[in-house]
Amino acid sequence: DPDIQHLPIFAVSNKLFGRFFSTYHDKFFETDAIARFLVSYQHYLFLPVMGLARFNLYLQSWILLLFRNEPAPYKMIECLSLAGFWLWFGTLVSFLPGNERVSYLLLSHALCGILNLQITISHFSMDVFNGICQDDWILHQCKTSMDVTCSKQMDWFHGGLQFQIEHHLFPRLPRHNLRIARHQLLKLAAKHDLPYCEMSFLEANIKTLNCMKVAA
Repeated sequence: DPDIQHLPIFAVSNKLFGRFFSTYHDKFFETDAIARFLVSYQHYLFLPVMGLARFNLYLQSWILLLFRNEPAPYKMIECLSLAGFWLWFGTLVSFLPGNERVSYLLLSHALCGILNLQITISHFSMDVFNGICQDDWILHQCKTSMDVTCSKQMDWFHGGLQFQIEHHLFPRLPRHNLRIARHQLLKLAAKHDLPYCEMSFLEANIKTLNCMKVAA
C-alpha cells in the first residue's frame, strides 16, 4: 500500500529516511530534526496516534477536494456530504452536557481508531520498496501486505480489512467474498512457493510495534 509514508511522525523502514519523493502524496518527504525526534519515539506514539487518526482522514478529505489538482468525480456532492456530516455531528454533540462534549469526541474517535489500526498492522511491518517494483503483481502484494486471521464469526469486527492481500489483488471484490478468495490464494501461494503472511490480531500488533521500534 503506498499510503505508508507518514513523516514526520512515523517511518516504518529506514528506506524512508533522508529525502525522497512520494508519488502518493505528490511531494518530497525529508527527515528533519522534528521528524528524527518523533520517529525515535514512534513505537510509543503508535497507539495514541491511531486513536486520533480519524481527524487526519477528515483533513485529507478536505485537502483532496479543495486544494489538490487531482480528478475528483462528483466533487460538489462530496463537499456537500462532508459539510452535511459535520452539521449532523455538530448538532449531535451540541445536545450533550458541556463537560462531556470533548470526552465524547475523543472517545468515539478513539474507538474508530480500530479501523486505522487494522489497516496499518497489515502493512507497516511488511516489505517496503522505494521506486519501481521489479516483482510481478501477485508477488508484490504478498510481500507488502499481510492478512489477519480470525474466525468467520469475527468478520463483522474486522469489516473485511483483515484480508488485505486479497483486497489489494481484487479491489472490487465484495468483502463477503474475500474469505473465499483467501482459500483460493492460499492454494496458489503453496503451488508457486509465494510468501503469504497471516497472523492473529495480537501477533500483528506486536510485529508492527517491534518493526517500528527497530526503525526508531
